Amino acid sequence: MTKFAGFGEHAVEFYDGLTADNSKAYWTDHVEVYRSDVRGPMEALIAELTPEFGPGFGEGKVFRPYRDVRFARDKTPYKTHCGGVVEPGRGGGAYYVEVSSAGLRVGGGCFHLQSDQLARFRQAVGTEIHGAELAGILAGLRRAGWTITGDVLKTKPRGYPDDHPRLDLLKHRSLYAVRSWEPDDTLHERACLERVRKAWRQLRPFNEWARDHVGVSAKPRR
Repeated sequence: MTKFAGFGEHAVEFYDGLTADNSKAYWTDHVEVYRSDVRGPMEALIAELTPEFGPGFGEGKVFRPYRDVRFARDKTPYKTHCGGVVEPGRGGGAYYVEVSSAGLRVGGGCFHLQSDQLARFRQAVGTEIHGAELAGILAGLRRAGWTITGDVLKTKPRGYPDDHPRLDLLKHRSLYAVRSWEPDDTLHERACLERVRKAWRQLRPFNEWARDHVGVSAKPRR
């Protein structure tokens, strides 16, 4: 296994160019830079982190560079970032990392919730024990510099009182934590591995809560 030594020196420049010219011609002309400076390092990063974060949780993978444009208004063919993840299945917790022209981004939690997952999420949040536990985990992440975000209903979900102590969480249809670093020298060094590892360790309680109380959907992917 090739050890992660940082993303290549042209990784950010590659995505600057792809953002400006998201075309097959640009991709074909620069695909070797993508493979050597972006994809290869991301695969090495995920491979090194999976032994710590994968056991009892999920598998590691690097996402394809191609966008699914079948139902999208935006028909540009290529993603303007490269993402990797360790997860049990979509929605049930995730250790996520991506590189782009904006630098490095990490995240975790419930990025996409299907209806069965959303029902389990709200059931857990609605209880005093599990809901209060999640609220405490998220408060700790905020103090550590994370942004807590997701898709939120404008009105409260049915069946919950207006004065529920965690109504703000119950309104979420997805819930995750993110943190970013602008391009810097660390992005291109082995120290980037420790940056991601430290961030993922902070996410562990959130992801384990999601795994235990939301889990993987029994429904086919949308």
